[in-house]
Amino acid sequence: MNSQGLDLLVHYFPELSATQRNQFARLGELYAHWNERVNLISRKDFEHLYERHILHSLGIAKVVQFKKGTRIVDVGTGGGFPLVPLAILFPHCSFHGIDGIGKKITAVKGVIEGLGITNCTAEQVRSMDHKPRYDVIVSRAVTTLPEFIRDTKHLVAKGRGRMYYLKGGELADEILPVRNAVRVHELKEVFAEAFFETKKVVEVTL
Repeated sequence: MNSQGLDLLVHYFPELSATQRNQFARLGELYAHWNERVNLISRKDFEHLYERHILHSLGIAKVVQFKKGTRIVDVGTGGGFPLVPLAILFPHCSFHGIDGIGKKITAVKGVIEGLGITNCTAEQVRSMDHKPRYDVIVSRAVTTLPEFIRDTKHLVAKGRGRMYYLKGGELADEILPVRNAVRVHELKEVFAEAFFETKKVVEVTL
């Protein structure tokens, strides 16, 4: 168990249930196990797992509270971020993570099974080849915003979908060509750690 990492999450999410606290505490050992087999997180960065990966993923929950039954897809889920932390936080929603790299999906499935969570699945498929429809798209930056919108907008119903994209740095030039309604939420306003100084959640109406 990672008590220091868990303390960080509880500081910002004091309403976590005992079950959720236990699941978040177990993430450290599960990711350590899978990271030895598949390079999900760099070794240098792994010591910051709870701050830079888990808490960062939960930044989306400081912007939106998903209603019961919401269907969410994490595009380019990689090591399962923000997929797995959000699935723990919102047990009454359904989450599906997709990624083109099979080894990473195998690891993510291992983490999901290790936690015993039933509202979360993962699949090796590229976003362009994925056909199901969802209510919400989430992701940690995998490309520029215009490219990402172009490659994923078919995954939600036009005019009714939302996207929450975790991004860092200056975004003005990226947002300029986007015709959709865009709102940028600064994570430094909710998380005090220096890591979040330039981190944002980009909310897009699709």
